[in-house]
Amino acid sequence: MTNFSFFNISERNKLVDFRIGEVKFGERIHFLDENENIDTFLLNNEAKYVVFGICESIGVKANFGRTGTETTWPITLKSLLNIQHNKTCKGNQVAILGHYEFIEENKIAENLDPNNKDDRKQLFKLVEKIDKEIAYLVSKIVKANKIPIIIGGGHNNAYGNIKGLALAKGKAVNVINFDAHTDFRPLEGRHSGNGFSYAFEEDFLNNYFIFGIHENYTSKEIFSRIKENYSRVKFNTFEQLEIRLEKDFRIELKTAAKHIKEQPFGIELDLDAISNMPSSAMTYSGFSTKKARQFVSYFSNLENASYFHICEGASNFELNENRNVIGKFIACLITDFIKTNQESI
Repeated sequence: MTNFSFFNISERNKLVDFRIGEVKFGERIHFLDENENIDTFLLNNEAKYVVFGICESIGVKANFGRTGTETTWPITLKSLLNIQHNKTCKGNQVAILGHYEFIEENKIAENLDPNNKDDRKQLFKLVEKIDKEIAYLVSKIVKANKIPIIIGGGHNNAYGNIKGLALAKGKAVNVINFDAHTDFRPLEGRHSGNGFSYAFEEDFLNNYFIFGIHENYTSKEIFSRIKENYSRVKFNTFEQLEIRLEKDFRIELKTAAKHIKEQPFGIELDLDAISNMPSSAMTYSGFSTKKARQFVSYFSNLENASYFHICEGASNFELNENRNVIGKFIACLITDFIKTNQESI
């Protein structure tokens, strides 16, 4: 894990805004001691959830997208550590492991032009390196009977999440994806638009449900590929749910759950699906933050929920409020996910 930076007490103390009379989430979360081994930490720690970040936008760039997804993790971490620790939201159930930096890979990618055929191939190769790192860590966490929560990077990292879960479970797994796009595009080389199709082709992904795709941005070819694999790949569209009101949101949650809940499954959430959320493919016509939180809360309650990934956030740093929007909202999603098995008020 040469590309990984472990979270520590010094970083915690810099980020937590300590206040008399309050206990912040960051005061109760777990992290590695200076001389502690990661395997020992994962096996012996009481935390059920292990959070780590991914600081890269290489997969997004390889897919001709807007970069900036490497910035999501530090913004999220600051917000998460400063929420309140209380009986509804317990920091001791969470371990903050750290984040992947990919410093060398990001530097190489900065000088590559995806419009140049040879440069794009190099970007594909860089994404493949990242895939291996993510799959390794997700598998390690799951084998220790913990649930990974993965923050940041492009949606290319879904492949590593799926592969890691499948390797840990010894079989293909299922996925529910809250997304404006299918990311089920052709196998042309690894990028943020084909993580699921690669996982599907390589038999790491069994059943796949895409929740709320945008009809105007889904190609005829993709619809045809879904139809060819209809028993395993299902979807609904944003327009069916929110515009034409042909389908009811709550009923569709249940419909999607039937398709994936019988086996270990991952929950993927692309911030591109949420209206006005600063992201790599920001939309002004998407789901509300409330609907996104309801989605996460519903699926996290299912027995076989095995990981949670939030991706594609890309803040515009000229607007400071965008930092707070992304950080606070992702912190809400994380706590919605972990509140499943905590005491009720």
